[in-house]
Amino acid sequence: MTRIEIDHPAMIAALKRLLDLARSDTGQSARVARFLMAWWNGPDLGDFPIADLFGLDRNVAGDITTVIGFLGQHDGAIYIDSLGYRAEMVVIVERWATLSRTSAEAA
Repeated sequence: MTRIEIDHPAMIAALKRLLDLARSDTGQSARVARFLMAWWNGPDLGDFPIADLFGLDRNVAGDITTVIGFLGQHDGAIYIDSLGYRAEMVVIVERWATLSRTSAEAA
């Protein structure tokens, strides 16, 4: 099977765009925040419904798939805080965690 390798700089660029979006106030911010929180601590912060990709702009969905593709290339777990983005995630969790848990409970 042919596989497209995703390099670290491409993943970091996509991740930075996602972090910026999750910290903003657009219609897509909550969906991106749910993805980031599910990656960081899904059991406590909620899942990322794959159907949320359908409500995202193509470029934003592409950034999420870039991150997922990068993670899938590596053995073992890589969490967002191990990449140096813990402070950014704390801000995102403070803003969006209640919404994420409420959405998960309603499902």
